[in-house]
Amino acid sequence: MRNCLFVFCLAAFTSGVWTTTTAAADLVARKTESGTVVGYKDTPPLPWTDGKYCVHDPDRPVPKYVEPMPADAELPTVPAPADAIVLFDGKDVSRFKSSVWEVADDSLVAGDGSLETAEAFGDFQLHLQWMVPKEPGPQFMNRGNSGVLLMGRYELQVFDSHPVHPEQIYPDGQAASVYGQTPPLVNACRLPGQWQSFDIVFRAPVFQDDKLVKRATVTVLHNGVLVHDHQEIMGPMAHRQVLPYEPHPPQQPLVLQGHGCPVRFRNIWLRPLDR
Repeated sequence: MRNCLFVFCLAAFTSGVWTTTTAAADLVARKTESGTVVGYKDTPPLPWTDGKYCVHDPDRPVPKYVEPMPADAELPTVPAPADAIVLFDGKDVSRFKSSVWEVADDSLVAGDGSLETAEAFGDFQLHLQWMVPKEPGPQFMNRGNSGVLLMGRYELQVFDSHPVHPEQIYPDGQAASVYGQTPPLVNACRLPGQWQSFDIVFRAPVFQDDKLVKRATVTVLHNGVLVHDHQEIMGPMAHRQVLPYEPHPPQQPLVLQGHGCPVRFRNIWLRPLDR
């Protein structure tokens, strides 16, 4: 999710819905049986939903919670396959461009700005583990906020979306969503402070003569649970917008997003699938 300022100021309350109006954003919160979902109703409609939902719509169905295997049941570091590129082994950061991110306790700690691989990739299989802070912080809209930017532009969201929290971000911005587009099939988050995993198979978009002929797709397992099954990606990541595809090279760097929250990453490896 892109950096935004969110200021909560109660303006009106009608039929279980309150709205806020600030210079930064107009937020709407919807009461549900499990808590409150916050989002927007003044954003563009999503064409692939036949206009039923808009970008960051709090009225979208909230994915049901599926408790994944306990964190201690997963190997601390899943060994990389023999043909994988180890992007981060707990110490070596030479596969990434220089940044202000730090290495602590064998993990990468997100800092200001994003972390970009030195090498570019097209189709790939990616494994990584991530952990959001145990303490949620003062602003829940930035609660464990980060992201995995496939080709630096198509975002799989990292967020603390465990249902223990009474307030939740809009469904297309929760953990494992294709940000601003498609919520996960289910919510498979672990508690904050526990390691979580993404296993991703990404197929890059195809352009011919600067025209899109095939959208990108992504298949994702979150903590071993299938949350996207060959899901089409409708365009680049954007906050409160719908952006069209723009032609780009068939290989681009992988980016981990910095968002002012000390999310940790470890055990990152990638298998190119288009050699």
